[in-house]
Order: sequence, then structure tokens, then C-alpha cells
Amino acid sequence: MLVAEDDKRQAEILRQYLQRAGHEVAVVHDGRSALTRARQASPDLLVLDLMMPELDGREVCRALRRDGDEILVLMLTARSTEDDLINGLHLGADDYLTKPYSPRELMARVQTLLRRKRTAPSANGQVLSVGPLTVDQGRHLVDCAGTSQDCTPGEFAILATLAERPEQVFTRVQLLESTRGVDRRSTERTIDMHVMNLRRKIEADPRRPSLLVTVYGVGYKLTAGPS
Repeated sequence: MLVAEDDKRQAEILRQYLQRAGHEVAVVHDGRSALTRARQASPDLLVLDLMMPELDGREVCRALRRDGDEILVLMLTARSTEDDLINGLHLGADDYLTKPYSPRELMARVQTLLRRKRTAPSANGQVLSVGPLTVDQGRHLVDCAGTSQDCTPGEFAILATLAERPEQVFTRVQLLESTRGVDRRSTERTIDMHVMNLRRKIEADPRRPSLLVTVYGVGYKLTAGPS
């Protein structure tokens, strides 16, 4: 596991908590070192501070996803506006935590992400097709109308869950459970943001979705699109 945090005191606290939970932990204090170490060591999870010297967290995350790296990324941010959070997830972060936070809350998020990775639906190898959309769980590939789409692990888990039961409506809590999420209001917002990012990738018009549809007051479902 890799912690990238420029506040050395905070980084040491995170190291101690993670080590007590049985994780091997490396710590870096700037974005360039975070990117180099992540590429070299391929940790299971990167705890990544948004604001760091040399390269900020967005640049680090963007570079890793451009490389095709599937390292889980938990973004730490002092910014709490919806646009900031959406942008972080759009760049490939799997979850976010807004400062100030408690180490216990961070540990809960870490364990959730790692558990989701261990139980990811890609393990069963099915290829799911819904209208123009194909989700290859074995190869972790998404294709929409003949165009390959890169998805983060979080986005892929949600899309695969919906594709397994087309037309079935899933609540946010059910999607959190299906991806081994934590039932917290903040992570329910994460589901909404992952859905927004997925619509940018699979919808002809993300503002008027016809595949990944909102069922108001309930949740989301995946349909075959216009008949």
C-alpha cells in the first residue's frame, strides 16, 4: 500500500494505522515520487492527497489511468464541492474522503475498497450484453456501440452489477452492497458521481441518458436504449 501525503505528521499517522491493520505501507511526500513508486511497486491501493508539490493528486491519478493501471485510488481532499469530487472520480479515483477525517473512517474506506477488489464481479468471466453495451467481466472490458471505454474499478463494478440484471432498478444502497461499499451518505454520493462519469462514456447525450437511467426516488437501472 502507498500513502502520498505532503503533511509528514499526517502521513505518519496513516502509516501507523495501516500497519496496525496488517498492511505493508510505503510513504512519499510529493506527487512525482507517488507516481514513480506506484509505477514501480503496483500497490493494491494508493491513498492520494489531492494537493501536493511537484504533481498534484489529479495529475498523478490521470497519469496512472492513462498507463492503464488499475491500482485502487482513495483521494484525500480539502475541497468538498461537487465539481471537485466529480472531477476527481472522473480522473479515475475510486473513492474520496474530505478533510478533516478520522483515521477510523479512512480505515473503513480502505477495507471497503480492498474487499471490493477481492470480490470484484470480473472473477466470473461472463460477457454481458445490454443493447449496444457489452461488459466483459473476465477481461475487464467495456464496449459501447463498437467503441472501447476505459472504466475505473468502481465504475466497472457498478456497470457489471446493473448489466447482470437489465431493467431491474437498484437503489444506491444496493449498488454499494453489490460492490462491497460502506452504507454511508458520502459514499452514496460516490455512486451518483460514478454514474455521471459512466454516462459520459456510454451515452450519446449524457444529459438525456437512454441506457443508464435514473428511476426517480429509487435509484438506477440499465436498459437496452430506445427501441
